[in-house]
Amino acid sequence: MSVNVGMWMKALQVIPRITREEWEKLDVISRWLISTRAAVLIMTFTSATIGGLLAARDGKFNLVLWLLVALGLVLAHALNNLLNDLTDYERGIDENNYFRAQYGPHPLQQGLMTRKQLLTYAAVTGALALAAGLYLVFLRGWLALVLLALGAFFVFFYTYPLKYIGLGEAAVLLVWGPLMIGGSYFVITGEWSWMAVLAGLPYALGPTTVIYGKHIDKLDADRQKGVRTLPVIIGEKAARASVRVMIVLMYALVAVLVLVGYFTPAMLIVFFALRYLPETWKMLGSPRPSEPPAERKDIWPLWFVAANFYHNRVYGMLFLLGLIADAILRNILLK
Repeated sequence: MSVNVGMWMKALQVIPRITREEWEKLDVISRWLISTRAAVLIMTFTSATIGGLLAARDGKFNLVLWLLVALGLVLAHALNNLLNDLTDYERGIDENNYFRAQYGPHPLQQGLMTRKQLLTYAAVTGALALAAGLYLVFLRGWLALVLLALGAFFVFFYTYPLKYIGLGEAAVLLVWGPLMIGGSYFVITGEWSWMAVLAGLPYALGPTTVIYGKHIDKLDADRQKGVRTLPVIIGEKAARASVRVMIVLMYALVAVLVLVGYFTPAMLIVFFALRYLPETWKMLGSPRPSEPPAERKDIWPLWFVAANFYHNRVYGMLFLLGLIADAILRNILLK
Protein backbone atom coordinates (compact mmCIF):
# COMPACT_ATOMS: atom_id res chain seq x y z
CA MET A 1 0.00 0.00 0.00
CA SER A 2 1.85 3.07 -1.26
CA VAL A 3 1.24 6.71 -0.43
CA ASN A 4 -1.06 8.29 -3.00
CA VAL A 5 -0.51 12.05 -2.86
CA GLY A 6 -2.58 12.47 -6.01
CA MET A 7 -5.60 11.03 -4.21
CA TRP A 8 -4.94 13.34 -1.25
CA MET A 9 -5.17 16.33 -3.58
CA LYS A 10 -8.27 14.97 -5.29
CA ALA A 11 -10.04 14.22 -2.01
CA LEU A 12 -9.38 17.78 -0.84
CA GLN A 13 -11.13 19.17 -3.93
CA VAL A 14 -14.01 16.77 -4.59
CA ILE A 15 -15.64 13.73 -3.01
CA PRO A 16 -14.23 11.03 -5.31
CA ARG A 17 -16.24 8.08 -6.48
CA ILE A 18 -14.17 4.91 -6.09
CA THR A 19 -14.64 1.16 -6.32
CA ARG A 20 -13.88 -1.39 -3.60
CA GLU A 21 -10.79 -2.47 -5.55
CA GLU A 22 -9.51 1.11 -5.63
CA TRP A 23 -10.29 1.54 -1.93
CA GLU A 24 -8.24 -1.53 -1.00
CA LYS A 25 -5.17 0.01 -2.64
CA LEU A 26 -5.43 3.35 -0.80
CA ASP A 27 -3.16 4.46 2.02
CA VAL A 28 -4.63 5.34 5.42
CA ILE A 29 -4.50 9.11 4.80
CA SER A 30 -6.44 8.78 1.54
CA ARG A 31 -9.05 6.65 3.29
CA TRP A 32 -9.35 9.17 6.11
CA LEU A 33 -9.73 12.07 3.68
CA ILE A 34 -12.43 10.26 1.71
CA SER A 35 -14.24 9.01 4.82
CA THR A 36 -14.36 12.49 6.36
CA ARG A 37 -15.43 14.13 3.07
CA ALA A 38 -12.34 16.32 3.27
CA ALA A 39 -13.41 18.52 0.33
CA VAL A 40 -15.95 20.27 2.58
CA LEU A 41 -13.46 20.78 5.42
CA ILE A 42 -12.18 23.81 3.50
CA MET A 43 -15.20 25.72 4.81
CA THR A 44 -14.07 25.15 8.39
CA PHE A 45 -10.48 26.07 7.57
CA THR A 46 -11.77 29.26 5.96
CA SER A 47 -13.76 30.21 9.09
CA ALA A 48 -10.70 29.66 11.30
CA THR A 49 -8.59 31.72 8.90
CA ILE A 50 -11.15 34.54 8.96
CA GLY A 51 -10.86 34.60 12.74
CA GLY A 52 -7.09 34.75 12.40
CA LEU A 53 -7.16 37.57 9.85
CA LEU A 54 -9.57 39.59 11.98
CA ALA A 55 -7.07 39.22 14.81
CA ALA A 56 -4.28 40.30 12.45
CA ARG A 57 -6.14 43.46 11.41
CA ASP A 58 -6.32 44.33 15.12
CA GLY A 59 -2.59 43.71 15.49
CA LYS A 60 -3.05 40.64 17.73
CA PHE A 61 -2.25 37.67 15.48
CA ASN A 62 -0.46 34.64 16.92
CA LEU A 63 0.60 32.00 14.39
CA VAL A 64 0.89 29.10 16.85
CA LEU A 65 -2.54 29.72 18.38
CA TRP A 66 -4.10 30.09 14.94
CA LEU A 67 -2.57 26.79 13.80
CA LEU A 68 -3.89 25.05 16.91
CA VAL A 69 -7.42 26.39 16.62
CA ALA A 70 -7.56 25.73 12.86
CA LEU A 71 -6.33 22.16 13.38
CA GLY A 72 -8.79 21.56 16.22
CA LEU A 73 -11.76 22.90 14.27
CA VAL A 74 -10.95 20.98 11.08
CA LEU A 75 -10.54 17.74 13.04
CA ALA A 76 -13.80 18.39 14.91
CA HIS A 77 -15.60 18.85 11.58
CA ALA A 78 -14.01 15.65 10.27
CA LEU A 79 -15.19 13.82 13.40
CA ASN A 80 -18.70 15.14 12.88
CA ASN A 81 -18.76 13.78 9.32
CA LEU A 82 -17.63 10.35 10.53
CA LEU A 83 -20.26 10.31 13.27
CA ASN A 84 -22.86 11.58 10.79
CA ASP A 85 -22.32 8.51 8.63
CA LEU A 86 -22.27 6.21 11.63
CA THR A 87 -25.48 7.62 13.13
CA ASP A 88 -27.48 7.57 9.91
CA TYR A 89 -26.17 4.10 9.06
CA GLU A 90 -27.19 2.65 12.41
CA ARG A 91 -30.62 4.29 12.21
CA GLY A 92 -31.14 2.72 8.78
CA ILE A 93 -31.34 6.08 7.02
CA ASP A 94 -28.63 5.27 4.47
CA GLU A 95 -30.23 2.04 3.24
CA ASN A 96 -31.80 1.50 -0.19
CA ASN A 97 -29.49 3.78 -2.19
CA TYR A 98 -30.20 6.84 -0.05
CA PHE A 99 -28.84 10.19 -1.27
CA ARG A 100 -25.65 10.02 0.85
CA ALA A 101 -24.45 6.86 -0.90
CA GLN A 102 -25.12 8.29 -4.37
CA TYR A 103 -22.76 11.27 -4.43
CA GLY A 104 -19.69 9.63 -2.86
CA PRO A 105 -18.36 6.58 -1.03
CA HIS A 106 -20.21 5.67 2.15
CA PRO A 107 -17.60 3.53 3.91
CA LEU A 108 -20.05 1.68 6.15
CA GLN A 109 -23.01 1.32 3.80
CA GLN A 110 -20.81 0.11 0.95
CA GLY A 111 -18.76 -2.21 3.14
CA LEU A 112 -15.49 -0.37 2.57
CA MET A 113 -14.77 -0.42 6.29
CA THR A 114 -16.23 -2.03 9.37
CA ARG A 115 -17.95 -0.23 12.23
CA LYS A 116 -14.85 -0.89 14.38
CA GLN A 117 -12.58 0.67 11.77
CA LEU A 118 -14.75 3.77 11.46
CA LEU A 119 -14.86 4.11 15.24
CA THR A 120 -11.06 3.89 15.29
CA TYR A 121 -10.84 6.71 12.75
CA ALA A 122 -13.31 8.70 14.84
CA ALA A 123 -11.46 8.03 18.10
CA VAL A 124 -8.08 9.15 16.75
CA THR A 125 -9.60 12.20 15.03
CA GLY A 126 -11.56 13.15 18.14
CA ALA A 127 -8.59 12.64 20.46
CA LEU A 128 -6.43 15.00 18.39
CA ALA A 129 -9.20 17.60 18.23
CA LEU A 130 -9.77 17.32 22.00
CA ALA A 131 -6.04 17.64 22.74
CA ALA A 132 -5.87 20.90 20.79
CA GLY A 133 -9.05 22.12 22.48
CA LEU A 134 -7.93 21.30 26.01
CA TYR A 135 -4.63 23.10 25.54
CA LEU A 136 -6.51 26.20 24.40
CA VAL A 137 -8.83 25.88 27.40
CA PHE A 138 -5.78 25.73 29.67
CA LEU A 139 -4.47 28.86 27.98
CA ARG A 140 -7.68 30.91 27.74
CA GLY A 141 -9.82 29.72 30.64
CA TRP A 142 -13.54 29.31 31.21
CA LEU A 143 -14.84 30.95 28.01
CA ALA A 144 -12.68 28.62 25.93
CA LEU A 145 -14.19 25.73 27.92
CA VAL A 146 -17.70 26.97 27.09
CA LEU A 147 -16.79 27.19 23.40
CA LEU A 148 -15.29 23.69 23.51
CA ALA A 149 -18.43 22.31 25.19
CA LEU A 150 -20.67 23.97 22.59
CA GLY A 151 -18.52 22.58 19.81
CA ALA A 152 -18.75 19.09 21.30
CA PHE A 153 -22.53 19.43 21.57
CA PHE A 154 -22.88 20.22 17.87
CA VAL A 155 -20.40 17.50 16.86
CA PHE A 156 -22.35 14.81 18.69
CA PHE A 157 -25.93 16.05 18.30
CA TYR A 158 -26.05 17.76 14.90
CA THR A 159 -26.93 14.58 13.03
CA TYR A 160 -29.45 13.49 15.65
CA PRO A 161 -31.59 15.07 16.86
CA LEU A 162 -30.91 18.59 15.48
CA LYS A 163 -30.96 17.66 11.78
CA TYR A 164 -34.09 15.58 12.32
CA ILE A 165 -36.14 18.42 13.82
CA GLY A 166 -35.35 21.31 11.48
CA LEU A 167 -32.54 22.81 13.55
CA GLY A 168 -29.56 21.58 11.53
CA GLU A 169 -29.43 24.65 9.28
CA ALA A 170 -29.50 27.09 12.21
CA ALA A 171 -26.79 25.01 13.89
CA VAL A 172 -24.54 25.39 10.85
CA LEU A 173 -24.95 29.18 10.90
CA LEU A 174 -24.11 29.29 14.61
CA VAL A 175 -21.13 26.97 14.27
CA TRP A 176 -19.49 28.53 11.22
CA GLY A 177 -20.14 32.05 12.54
CA PRO A 178 -20.00 32.82 16.29
CA LEU A 179 -18.46 29.51 17.33
CA MET A 180 -15.72 29.15 14.72
CA ILE A 181 -14.96 32.74 13.68
CA GLY A 182 -15.74 34.39 17.01
CA GLY A 183 -14.07 31.51 18.87
CA SER A 184 -10.93 31.64 16.71
CA TYR A 185 -10.64 35.38 17.27
CA PHE A 186 -11.03 34.91 21.03
CA VAL A 187 -8.49 32.09 21.28
CA ILE A 188 -5.91 34.05 19.29
CA THR A 189 -6.40 37.42 20.97
CA GLY A 190 -7.73 36.49 24.41
CA GLU A 191 -10.66 38.87 23.85
CA TRP A 192 -14.24 38.16 22.79
CA SER A 193 -15.47 40.49 20.03
CA TRP A 194 -19.06 40.68 18.81
CA MET A 195 -17.79 42.83 15.95
CA ALA A 196 -15.58 39.94 14.85
CA VAL A 197 -18.66 37.71 14.96
CA LEU A 198 -20.60 40.21 12.86
CA ALA A 199 -17.70 40.60 10.44
CA GLY A 200 -17.61 36.83 9.93
CA LEU A 201 -21.36 36.49 9.45
CA PRO A 202 -21.29 37.13 5.67
CA TYR A 203 -19.05 34.11 5.21
CA ALA A 204 -20.95 31.99 7.77
CA LEU A 205 -24.01 32.35 5.57
CA GLY A 206 -22.08 30.57 2.81
CA PRO A 207 -21.74 27.15 4.50
CA THR A 208 -25.38 27.55 5.54
CA THR A 209 -26.40 27.86 1.88
CA VAL A 210 -24.38 24.72 1.16
CA ILE A 211 -26.11 22.59 3.80
CA TYR A 212 -29.45 24.12 2.80
CA GLY A 213 -28.75 23.11 -0.81
CA LYS A 214 -27.91 19.58 0.26
CA HIS A 215 -31.10 19.28 2.26
CA ILE A 216 -33.16 20.57 -0.67
CA ASP A 217 -31.49 18.02 -2.97
CA LYS A 218 -32.50 15.14 -0.70
CA LEU A 219 -35.81 16.60 0.43
CA ASP A 220 -37.96 13.76 -0.95
CA ALA A 221 -35.64 11.07 0.42
CA ASP A 222 -35.56 12.75 3.84
CA ARG A 223 -39.34 13.09 3.93
CA GLN A 224 -39.72 9.37 3.23
CA LYS A 225 -37.19 8.54 5.95
CA GLY A 226 -38.79 10.85 8.52
CA VAL A 227 -35.83 13.25 8.61
CA ARG A 228 -37.50 16.64 9.05
CA THR A 229 -34.85 19.07 7.85
CA LEU A 230 -35.96 22.68 7.42
CA PRO A 231 -36.55 22.28 3.64
CA VAL A 232 -38.82 19.30 4.44
CA ILE A 233 -40.77 21.46 6.89
CA ILE A 234 -41.13 24.62 4.77
CA GLY A 235 -41.11 23.02 1.31
CA GLU A 236 -38.73 23.24 -1.64
CA LYS A 237 -39.94 26.56 -3.05
CA ALA A 238 -39.59 28.41 0.25
CA ALA A 239 -36.22 26.74 0.87
CA ARG A 240 -34.89 27.85 -2.52
CA ALA A 241 -36.09 31.40 -1.80
CA SER A 242 -34.38 31.28 1.59
CA VAL A 243 -31.06 30.41 -0.03
CA ARG A 244 -31.42 33.38 -2.38
CA VAL A 245 -32.03 35.67 0.60
CA MET A 246 -28.91 34.35 2.33
CA ILE A 247 -26.81 34.91 -0.78
CA VAL A 248 -28.01 38.52 -1.00
CA LEU A 249 -27.11 39.01 2.67
CA MET A 250 -23.60 37.68 2.03
CA TYR A 251 -22.94 40.71 -0.15
CA ALA A 252 -25.18 43.25 1.58
CA LEU A 253 -23.55 42.75 4.99
CA VAL A 254 -20.08 43.32 3.55
CA ALA A 255 -21.29 46.53 1.88
CA VAL A 256 -22.80 47.74 5.16
CA LEU A 257 -19.61 46.98 7.11
CA VAL A 258 -17.63 48.97 4.53
CA LEU A 259 -20.08 51.88 4.68
CA VAL A 260 -19.88 52.11 8.48
CA GLY A 261 -16.09 52.02 8.34
CA TYR A 262 -15.44 48.66 9.98
CA PHE A 263 -13.99 47.27 6.75
CA THR A 264 -11.91 49.24 4.29
CA PRO A 265 -13.14 49.25 0.66
CA ALA A 266 -10.68 46.39 0.02
CA MET A 267 -13.41 44.02 1.21
CA LEU A 268 -15.54 44.93 -1.80
CA ILE A 269 -13.41 42.44 -3.71
CA VAL A 270 -15.99 39.83 -2.68
CA PHE A 271 -18.33 41.33 -5.28
CA PHE A 272 -16.18 39.76 -7.99
CA ALA A 273 -17.79 36.48 -6.90
CA LEU A 274 -20.98 37.77 -8.52
CA ARG A 275 -19.42 36.73 -11.80
CA TYR A 276 -19.92 33.12 -10.72
CA LEU A 277 -23.39 33.60 -9.28
CA PRO A 278 -25.76 33.71 -12.32
CA GLU A 279 -25.85 29.95 -12.88
CA THR A 280 -26.40 29.27 -9.19
CA TRP A 281 -29.11 31.93 -9.04
CA LYS A 282 -30.81 30.46 -12.11
CA MET A 283 -30.74 26.95 -10.66
CA LEU A 284 -32.32 28.19 -7.44
CA GLY A 285 -35.18 29.68 -9.45
CA SER A 286 -36.54 26.29 -10.51
CA PRO A 287 -37.34 22.97 -8.80
CA ARG A 288 -34.66 20.31 -8.79
CA PRO A 289 -34.80 18.25 -12.00
CA SER A 290 -36.09 14.71 -11.67
CA GLU A 291 -33.35 13.49 -14.00
CA PRO A 292 -29.80 14.79 -14.51
CA PRO A 293 -29.60 17.28 -17.41
CA ALA A 294 -27.25 15.98 -20.09
CA GLU A 295 -24.83 18.87 -19.63
CA ARG A 296 -24.62 18.47 -15.82
CA LYS A 297 -24.32 14.73 -15.33
CA ASP A 298 -20.89 15.35 -13.83
CA ILE A 299 -22.35 16.71 -10.58
CA TRP A 300 -25.50 14.55 -10.28
CA PRO A 301 -27.14 13.68 -7.89
CA LEU A 302 -25.77 16.86 -6.32
CA TRP A 303 -27.59 19.89 -7.66
CA PHE A 304 -28.29 22.86 -5.40
CA VAL A 305 -25.54 21.83 -3.01
CA ALA A 306 -22.99 21.69 -5.84
CA ALA A 307 -24.03 25.12 -7.12
CA ASN A 308 -23.94 26.68 -3.65
CA PHE A 309 -20.65 25.00 -2.77
CA TYR A 310 -18.97 26.33 -5.90
CA HIS A 311 -20.24 29.87 -5.29
CA ASN A 312 -19.24 29.70 -1.62
CA ARG A 313 -15.73 28.48 -2.46
CA VAL A 314 -15.13 31.44 -4.80
CA TYR A 315 -16.73 33.87 -2.34
CA GLY A 316 -14.66 32.48 0.54
CA MET A 317 -11.38 32.86 -1.37
CA LEU A 318 -12.21 36.45 -2.21
CA PHE A 319 -13.33 37.12 1.38
CA LEU A 320 -9.93 35.94 2.61
CA LEU A 321 -8.09 38.04 0.02
CA GLY A 322 -10.17 41.04 1.03
CA LEU A 323 -9.35 40.50 4.71
CA ILE A 324 -5.64 40.25 3.96
CA ALA A 325 -5.75 43.52 2.02
CA ASP A 326 -7.96 45.07 4.71
CA ALA A 327 -5.51 44.10 7.47
CA ILE A 328 -2.55 45.50 5.53
CA LEU A 329 -4.31 48.77 4.71
CA ARG A 330 -5.63 49.22 8.24
CA ASN A 331 -2.24 48.65 9.83
CA ILE A 332 -0.59 51.05 7.37
CA LEU A 333 -3.23 53.70 7.98
CA LEU A 334 -2.98 53.28 11.75
CA LYS A 335 0.73 53.84 11.55
